Parts: sequence; C-alpha cells; structure tokens
Amino acid sequence: MDLEFKPLEAEDIGRLTKFFGLRPNRTCDSVVLDSFLWREYYNVRFAIVDDRAALFRLTDDAVEYAAMPMCREEDLPYYVNLLKEYFNKKLGRPLQFFLADEEAVKFLNLPPEEFMVEELPDAKDYLYSAESLRTLAGKKLHKKKNHLNNFRRNYEGRYEYRRLCCSDRHDVWNFLVDWREKKGEDVEQHLDYEVRGIHEILKNCSELYVKMGGIYIDGKMEAFSIGTYNELEKMAIIHIEKANPDIQGLYQAINQMFLVNEFPEAELVNREDDLGLEGLRHAKMSYYPIDFARKYRIRQRF
Repeated sequence: MDLEFKPLEAEDIGRLTKFFGLRPNRTCDSVVLDSFLWREYYNVRFAIVDDRAALFRLTDDAVEYAAMPMCREEDLPYYVNLLKEYFNKKLGRPLQFFLADEEAVKFLNLPPEEFMVEELPDAKDYLYSAESLRTLAGKKLHKKKNHLNNFRRNYEGRYEYRRLCCSDRHDVWNFLVDWREKKGEDVEQHLDYEVRGIHEILKNCSELYVKMGGIYIDGKMEAFSIGTYNELEKMAIIHIEKANPDIQGLYQAINQMFLVNEFPEAELVNREDDLGLEGLRHAKMSYYPIDFARKYRIRQRF
C-alpha cells in the first residue's frame, strides 16, 4: 500500500480526533493537540489508512521517524508492519519510532533480533492524582497550599479566574510578549517553537478540542493554561502553563484553579515531560507524581 503523508493543519483535527483514544495510552501524545502544537518543531505529517488508523511521520535531529499508530490496540501489529514496509521500500531506511508509548511497546512485544527498544528517561511524562492537585491536601503538598493561600490573601479582590475562549486570544498574545521578554535570549530553542505553536492554537481554537483558563490581576492576564482531556484514561493533559514569575503563588494558583474549573471529572493529570532540564524536573517532582508515562525509541535492525 502506498501511503500518502501530508502536513498537519488545523482543518485536519476533526478528521484525526476519532483515531486518538482508541487504545490505552497515558502519554501527552494520546490526544491530537500535542501533535498540532509541535507540528513545526517535528515537521509532523500524517496519513489516514482504511479509515481505521492515523499514521504519523516526524523528524528529530534530521532523523526520519514514525510515531506509534493511532488505532485500536489489536490493529497495532498490522499498521506497524505497514510502516515498516513504507520505511524499508519507499524511503530505503530502517523503521524507527520516536516517543513510542509504553502500553504499545508492551502489547507489541517486538522481537529483539529485529528491533532495538530504548527507553527515553528525559521524555517520560509526569502523572498525578487529579484529586490531590485540586485539593492540595496532606503534608506533602502543604507548602503548595500555603503558596496558594498566600496568593489568594495578597490579591484578594484583585484577582479573577476566567475560562478563556477564542476571543481572548489577544490577552494571551500580549501576555506571551511580556513572558518571552523576561526569558531573554539565552533560552532553550524549543521555547520559540512552543510560542509559535501557542499562537497557532489560539488562531485555530474553534477547530480544536481545547480548554483554556487564565488568571487576571487588576484586569490584566498574568497566567494562563491550555489543556485537553483523554476520556479513555480519564486524564487531563496540561500542554501549556505560563505565569508571571514575579508574582508569588501564581503558578500554584493557575495549576489548581485550572483543574478545579475545567477538569473536575479527571482522575489523572499528565503534566508532560521535563525535557531533561533539572529545574523543570525539580518543579514537577515537587508535586509528587504517582507514576510516569514512559516513552521509547525503537530502531529496526536493517
């Protein structure tokens, strides 16, 4: 079968959404928004096959990869084999998967004489109890609750949580200008791609299945968050969370208020990976994850 891959655009989201959530997958890639957010960074392309699966190609460090197929679990072997034929015969290179989810890796149980499977520790997503993050109850999260309570006390009558819609995009754009300037020039390359991805989400939010919330202080946006929901896993995925770092307790506030207001039904929260950055790792560990969604690189021996 000759696969036809095309660049991922906002108008494709409606067609693709039904293929996500067909099988167990607790990674942030289990919803289509993550592919859209990073489509420029990874040069994401897709093909829909038999109206039963969505297949993806992406590029990382000039290496061509496939993403794990989005299909029913029992169909995984068939579509993995289809991708293997495409990579071997059409592209003339070995099949490689990037950021393959643990559930698929375990189900496929690929033969070691044909495939090398390598865990990517820096790519694992952090998973939390949604109820713990909504309530911040218990000794472990006592400091987080204190920061939140201090914020509420210090800004009483001045702050407001708002559910955001497409018409609020200019508030987010203005916030991002200030936030990016505070980061300065010496930042990780991915941040500029992330900002461009956020702009694309805001420009196309009527096409996307996203939830957005922000905190305003004295009428000005000072924090916002963007998330989606994996219904199969009962999992909220926090793709974006930004706050003015000069306002004490604001990060704790947007974290908690966004979940309370937008994901009251969630049992699990995925707050994505730490990119191998020590500061980000410390921040994510400080909320005491209950598990990790591990990811893998798979290389065909060719």
